[in-house]
Amino acid sequence: MFADLGHFTYTAIQIAFTFMVYPALILAYMGQAAYLSKHHHPSHKIGFYVSVPEIVRWPVLIIAILASVVGSQAIISGTFSIINQSQSLGCFPRVKVVHTSDKIHGQVYIPEINWMLMILCIAVTIGFRDTKRMGNASGLAVMTVMLVTTCLTSLVIILCWHKPPVVALAFLLFFGSIEALYFSASLMKFLEGAWLPILLALFLMTIMFVWHYATIKKYEFDLHNKVSLEWLLALGPSLGIARVPGIGLVYTDLISGIPANFSRFVTNLPAFHRVLVFVCVKSVPVPYIPPAERYLVGRVGPPAHRSYRCIVRYGYRDVHQDVDSFESELISMLADFIRYDWCQTNGTNSCIEDDGSSTSESRLAVIGTAAFSGAAAYEIEESMQPASVSLGFQTVESVSDVIEMEMELGAVERRVRFAIDEESETDARSEMDVSMREELEELWEAQQAGTAFILGHSHVKAKQGSSLLKRAAIDIGYNLLRRNCRGPDVALKVPPVSLLEVGMVYIV
Repeated sequence: MFADLGHFTYTAIQIAFTFMVYPALILAYMGQAAYLSKHHHPSHKIGFYVSVPEIVRWPVLIIAILASVVGSQAIISGTFSIINQSQSLGCFPRVKVVHTSDKIHGQVYIPEINWMLMILCIAVTIGFRDTKRMGNASGLAVMTVMLVTTCLTSLVIILCWHKPPVVALAFLLFFGSIEALYFSASLMKFLEGAWLPILLALFLMTIMFVWHYATIKKYEFDLHNKVSLEWLLALGPSLGIARVPGIGLVYTDLISGIPANFSRFVTNLPAFHRVLVFVCVKSVPVPYIPPAERYLVGRVGPPAHRSYRCIVRYGYRDVHQDVDSFESELISMLADFIRYDWCQTNGTNSCIEDDGSSTSESRLAVIGTAAFSGAAAYEIEESMQPASVSLGFQTVESVSDVIEMEMELGAVERRVRFAIDEESETDARSEMDVSMREELEELWEAQQAGTAFILGHSHVKAKQGSSLLKRAAIDIGYNLLRRNCRGPDVALKVPPVSLLEVGMVYIV
């Protein structure tokens, strides 16, 4: 039932549990308790099917088989959902996630996890060869889930429902004490098969901890070794640095500053693209991000440098776009931002309201479904009337600031295709600034020249003097997981023909 919460509504689950599942459970347990109270002598054979009357034994067997199929499918789908969300939060190695439904984004399929579950099921069946041991393992797992759920629910009562701590404590003591008794009884079967779920839980927790720990350390290394904006602006023909045609998308985890892998790239190959975009893809701990709030765009340096920063936010249930649609939408957002920034700089009254702040490297604007007045620099096909939108630059210093950025949005549905045709250019000639048109034309020409995706290819090593446990976790555990999971280019759907990888050694 918990697994199916991601696929059905709360009302459907509540109705099914109240009128179907709960009465069936009560009747089944009352029947077994009545049989045990009458046949509790040691000479009697005690089992589930022994307590079932002979006349309904075969129908019960068929229902039990069907129930096991439904239950196993729910566990499998629940495992997929949990792995997918853990991966989005950076707590699990990257695996292939296939979204099986165009309408319900929570329905996912992970081939690697499916194969692992099959191998584990076969191994447990061959290893135990006894339903009693399997029952002991299942019983301890179920009781552990119930006990952990009760503890987490007590936190939800305080943090989400904002109830007094006394209510949460009473809930925990009442239900937790009952479940603790069952949990302690299940622990008595530890040597008789109950050790399996604990071993699997420790193994998965170790993998998640090692991956999350190394990921955090890598981010801290990038944060401490980022390059200043002055270094980027100093790069020019005087140093032998050339600007080549095209768009360079530099992927980084940083939301400010220049990543170290880009400085290594320029040091070894003294050239970079005419239009440079530092792209940061963030998974935020919310299910969905509206498309109008997904892109945060800002400048890196003065307009003449043609460098931008774009933070793309995805919820843990959002479907990542393929590279073609992502590239087209990113160019459209850059065009929106260029026109918006031109309006802000020139103080045009017909533009969108702002908070009076100026553009800089540390300021970003939420660029989404906005209704600009005046002639457009791209073609728009609208299916609804645009509502008023208030956009403002806000200082972004951390991921929490990115998540908390607010914007008043109107319900507008539209399709944008970036193009500078003769008609729009003629209509806008009297209103658009020459520098703005030049910047848009350069963006269009760079798009036609092609896009290169610059990613870091990292190797993580524990620094000298680290403990043996840390060296084993980083040098062996994390690098083994990194080599055997999907690379960032595959996760971001980057075409190999446009990929540039920059090798980096992280000393953490």
